[in-house]
Amino acid sequence: MVTVAARPFDFKLDPARVALIVIDMQRDFLEPGGFGESLGNDVARLQAIVPATARLIEGFRAAGRPVIHTRECHRPDLSDCPPAKLARGAPGSRIGDEGPMGRILVAGEPGAEIVPELFPAEDELVIDKPGKGAFYATDLSAHLEALGVAQLVFAGVTTEVCVQTTMREANDRGFECLIAEDATESYFAEFKRAAIEMIVAQGAIVGWAAPVAAIVAGLTAVEGEQASDSRSVAEPAVVSPAPIGFGAGF
Repeated sequence: MVTVAARPFDFKLDPARVALIVIDMQRDFLEPGGFGESLGNDVARLQAIVPATARLIEGFRAAGRPVIHTRECHRPDLSDCPPAKLARGAPGSRIGDEGPMGRILVAGEPGAEIVPELFPAEDELVIDKPGKGAFYATDLSAHLEALGVAQLVFAGVTTEVCVQTTMREANDRGFECLIAEDATESYFAEFKRAAIEMIVAQGAIVGWAAPVAAIVAGLTAVEGEQASDSRSVAEPAVVSPAPIGFGAGF
């Protein structure tokens, strides 16, 4: 076990049972000219977390731990889209309508794809989810069970919607959840701040929060322990980098 400096208190990282979930880092949400920008949002806020998210992904890959990506999108016939969700938005900007990067939130369209900088490796699982949470109407639970995962680290967008929803779903299923606070973002600074405060409130009621540097350092410390076999199991490594803020825009 490795102790990672986190909020509201240290997180005990289990290197053999942790996986990373990267939520909805899709072109339509992050790139100029995409669906997100067409709604009047500042996509630069989301783009700013790409480097930190890439470092987090590489840290998990280097440690040999699972990296799971999600995309919010629907079947071309929209049969998996709830009517209430389908009816939202202005005409011409609804799910399935033609958008700047193809049909909006439809699987296989250019805008639904993950940005090139974070594109999944060939052996990494990609979950297409019809809802905000990654557990609803997907086989994510079965995959995590097969992998023997008990802890989940979260990155992606947006903090207050799909990331927080998936964390709450995971928490209800018994997973220990840690959000990488500088690898998640919202179009609205105050929404991100509030979402993370809700997650860590009341003794980690939903989960913990830590910077990417602390999480990657924890995975690296585990590798060092395994290589040298010089540290007692009863005395876990303590990873405590210099504290940072909330990340881009904070």
